[in-house]
Amino acid sequence: MPLHSDRVMRSGRAWIWALLLAGGLPLGAASPRPSEAAAVAVRYQEGVTHGFLTLRSTAGDLLAEGDLLQVVRAEGVDSRLVFRFRDGSLYDETVVFSQSKVFTLLSYRLRQRGLSFPEEMEVSVDRERDQGRYKVTSRRAGREAETATGEVALPPDVYNGMFIMILKNLPKGAAETVHVLAFTPKPTLIQVELTPQAAETVPAGERRVPVTHYVLKPKLGLVRGALAALFGKTPPDYHGWIVTADVPAFVAIDGPLYTGGPIWRFETVSPRGPARPAAGR
Repeated sequence: MPLHSDRVMRSGRAWIWALLLAGGLPLGAASPRPSEAAAVAVRYQEGVTHGFLTLRSTAGDLLAEGDLLQVVRAEGVDSRLVFRFRDGSLYDETVVFSQSKVFTLLSYRLRQRGLSFPEEMEVSVDRERDQGRYKVTSRRAGREAETATGEVALPPDVYNGMFIMILKNLPKGAAETVHVLAFTPKPTLIQVELTPQAAETVPAGERRVPVTHYVLKPKLGLVRGALAALFGKTPPDYHGWIVTADVPAFVAIDGPLYTGGPIWRFETVSPRGPARPAAGR
């Protein structure tokens, strides 16, 4: 789940999917140096996937339908998340990552446009060892487009667009802290704490299955956190649910898709077989 910020609190992509943060200020003492980062170990390798998704408001209104499309190539796993909104808006995110012992982001792309977003944005990041080359183009209605390019530190635990995979691979009951890039439009590293909660169950057809509920908390650091609180821009926690019995599976995530946006639910849906013909036909 990637993460985007405002120049003071600028709109953009939050993750995972999506995380969301106030930005444009020094991280402060709470953020570790990139050299202290540790990548998440691969417990379950990713493979060919076609997930069917919906995006709904807290009232249950259907806002968008989407797909998670994943294939394994020689250069890494290519994972694309697409939401097509009923108002014509588009959210299109692609991440390429390797999964040899640990998960490592290799490249990241994002396009978002349309009435559901306060800002159009195109993002690209490509890893070159512990550095990333980035290009970010953003435009608000009635304004000229802004483009930022350059290099950014890219430690091994940067996981924009990868939070579904990361949550599935955490050991049961284990908490973890990782990083995402927040785009202001210049990218900034932000910590995200992943903390499991009490055991829950969710419906699956006619039965209930156990899940782990994770809280995904952006950590802004002392200076950034104080300023965000002062302006009433402290980012909300995200909530994710992963089936934990036998083989892990993604269930849902609650959180904004862009900075300052409403809480939306992103969850899986299952295709159904065709209707059976009437008896005697």
